[in-house]
Amino acid sequence: MSMRIQPLDVIQKRLSEQLPENLLPVIPQKWEKIGDVVTIKLPVELKQYQAVIGKAYAEILGCKTTLNEVGGISGEYRNPTVEVIYGSSETETIHVENGVRFKLDPQKIMFSSGNIEERRRMATISNPQETVVDLFAGIGYFTIPMAVFSKPKKVFACEINPLAYQYLCKNIVLNQVTDIVQPLLGDNRTIAPKDCAQRVILGYFKDTAQFLQIAVECLKDKRGILHFHDVYPITVVPEKPLQQIEVIAKKYKRSIRLLGWKQVKTYAPGIIHVVLDVEIGG
Repeated sequence: MSMRIQPLDVIQKRLSEQLPENLLPVIPQKWEKIGDVVTIKLPVELKQYQAVIGKAYAEILGCKTTLNEVGGISGEYRNPTVEVIYGSSETETIHVENGVRFKLDPQKIMFSSGNIEERRRMATISNPQETVVDLFAGIGYFTIPMAVFSKPKKVFACEINPLAYQYLCKNIVLNQVTDIVQPLLGDNRTIAPKDCAQRVILGYFKDTAQFLQIAVECLKDKRGILHFHDVYPITVVPEKPLQQIEVIAKKYKRSIRLLGWKQVKTYAPGIIHVVLDVEIGG
């Protein structure tokens, strides 16, 4: 039986004919393919060869554009810092994942393949009796899969970034869930509906605890389930986030119960992105 040739092998073979031999070991081993746009991260020593490298990745991976990640994710809107190194500068695309279609522009909007398992999990966690509030909807990362597969009664999807909100609205139509999802533009602390939900998603990391009060106030009678994301040193999980949630629950004379937690992905050495499923009750 012949072994399947991996795309990286083909890319390396092509570039071995176009780059100095000493640079071959530093070509990117990983990439992010969103629709027909691929993002790589080039080391500085490959800068002068970026066009030929970008062409190889695009052609072999079946993409129209290659982006080079020149900075991290920045600002309140979590914008990527990238540059086009090959192909079309029109980078709006449709990314299909688990039967869900996401329209977005990877030059302007973050999309992490590292969260794919969590998006799959959230797709089937709700049910038709529930109202859900997604406090950080983005382009619909969790909202759209949940609406497509769980079909809750209503999902209120809050998003502060106007561009992400535009794509959220497009994705609601694209996936035919206009009867389920109500998009809301603005700061969730002022626009999120109160006292209505059985489930609240806090799919964000950067001091997520400061949004716990609004999350609890979104729950019907301040009872229900929170899906709480943030990054922590691995040594303090789940105790530290649970303490933060308990502080807020006690303000409303509510107890908490950990239903489960999992690592979404590694964020940095010793630091992990986690999600906790916590029931607020009592």
